Amino acid sequence: MLIAFIIASLALAVLAQSGVSSLRSIQSAARYEEALARARSRLALALHGAPLVAGDHQGDDGGGYRWRVRIAPISSTAVRPLGITGPRRPSRISVVLYAVSVWVWWAGAGSEESGRGVVRLDTQQVGSVAQ
Repeated sequence: MLIAFIIASLALAVLAQSGVSSLRSIQSAARYEEALARARSRLALALHGAPLVAGDHQGDDGGGYRWRVRIAPISSTAVRPLGITGPRRPSRISVVLYAVSVWVWWAGAGSEESGRGVVRLDTQQVGSVAQ
């Protein structure tokens, strides 16, 4: 009877530890999902909120989340405009290819450079040169 009780206690301890580990995994997945949603929103705002301008911006997003957006020019060229007619049609338009990176991380996850608890999205976008 005593041996059965010891085996049952060990089984319950393993089951409890497994349950705690599962809860931590669920909480971690929820934090990553929230960070990804916030990063997507920041990326959409960077690409469509205003004309692209090279720079590095960061701030507090609330709820323990922090963000950083970096926009950097990769290359530039001049292209012939399509669909524009008339006497004021420019012969060439200068455009720039920008690299846009968004990081979102949360408190207790370490610094953004550590790679722990960080979501990063990268894309490239063409923008016109400011006149």
